[in-house]
Amino acid sequence: MSALLLPRFILFWFALGFTAGAQDAMNMGHAMNMGQAPAPFLQAIEQHAGSGTSAQPDSTPAPMLMRMKGNWMLMLHGVAFLNLEQQSGPRGAGKVFSTNWLMPMAQRRLGPGTLTLRTMLSLEPATVTHRFFPELFQQGETAFGKPIVDGQHPHNFFMELAGFYDLRLGHAALLSFYFAPVGDPAVGPAGYPHRASASEDPLAPLGHHLEDSTHVSDDVVTVGLAYRFARLEASGFHGREPDEFRWDIDSGRIDSWSVRGTLNPAGNWSGQYSFAHLTSLESLHPLEDVDRMTASVMYNRALDRGNWASTLAWGRNHTSAGLISNGYLAESTLRFAERNYAWGRIESADRTNELLLAGQFEPASFQESVIARVQAFTGGYERDFYIIPHLKTGLGAQLTVYATPAPLKIQYGNRPIGAVLFLRLRN
Repeated sequence: MSALLLPRFILFWFALGFTAGAQDAMNMGHAMNMGQAPAPFLQAIEQHAGSGTSAQPDSTPAPMLMRMKGNWMLMLHGVAFLNLEQQSGPRGAGKVFSTNWLMPMAQRRLGPGTLTLRTMLSLEPATVTHRFFPELFQQGETAFGKPIVDGQHPHNFFMELAGFYDLRLGHAALLSFYFAPVGDPAVGPAGYPHRASASEDPLAPLGHHLEDSTHVSDDVVTVGLAYRFARLEASGFHGREPDEFRWDIDSGRIDSWSVRGTLNPAGNWSGQYSFAHLTSLESLHPLEDVDRMTASVMYNRALDRGNWASTLAWGRNHTSAGLISNGYLAESTLRFAERNYAWGRIESADRTNELLLAGQFEPASFQESVIARVQAFTGGYERDFYIIPHLKTGLGAQLTVYATPAPLKIQYGNRPIGAVLFLRLRN
């Protein structure tokens, strides 16, 4: 149980130190870039509050604890969920586990530009036992040499180790560089743990490995050029997914690449399209490469005593063996009356015959193929309680109903459900 409490203790300890002087830090942050004010999109990029170099609408809240220390602005953001999960049906399971991450960041002027150093850490290798937690119809990566089915793998301890350097080219353009032994290349929308539209949902989308799974990649180098409300990026990185030993860094040569175009035409809107070539993506199929395309649109709107954030996303994998899989997602989170949250997620994702292995090793002659498309409908509610100073403690629940396609009804039943009760701590 101590491992489950550790993420909350870390957040509490940092909160005491960082909260002092937060307003001064905010004022100093605005003063770090002198001269004519840049476009709001450029300001949002320089905050680096999301996943890798991905963008959300300029109006998206970025809650952080901040403090000035000499020439450095120090920032901290983190979330920890303690989850009690139960699923129904022949393939259902239950578990108590924690999903969590902590993101310390430091920023200062350096030469003509701004240097940002960021680390993202997760204790999920300790708080998610047996290398995955239950999630019906989910696929992706391995545990004990077997493909994970009906489950979601934990994040690595090192989710990100990265440096950014932003160079202003006048008031309307920004040249950015990103170097990360572990990080997020220019592929897809912001990873689901960092999307405002998914902020209260502790579980991964079914389309995670079609849309945003590259948010933990190795040896990432990205260059981006932004002008007013548009940005074009290119990345080189190591394409293999992290292995199942989650405490280390899985370095490898830069063998994959991606490009992404982003438009933030107004403060409440953001859209992106990306293409990536992923070399030897899966450890069980090392000779297969994957071409991934994604597109997404995000909307965020500040409300009186709240906020409303939504995302529409599509992802497509095309393997060199000819397998094509698609995933579609719509999700939205509404914060209202300051302390209340309501959210929903609708998904439709192609599933392969790996589901039929039911936790067994892949046979030597196994050929993966799409056998069905699964729909999932999730709704949840949560309320904040101010129990620990400077931190928000939320108590919530969500329910997911699955529409089982005909080829999988014998294994899963007609309409299995998944329920989660959770306690959430966030600064």
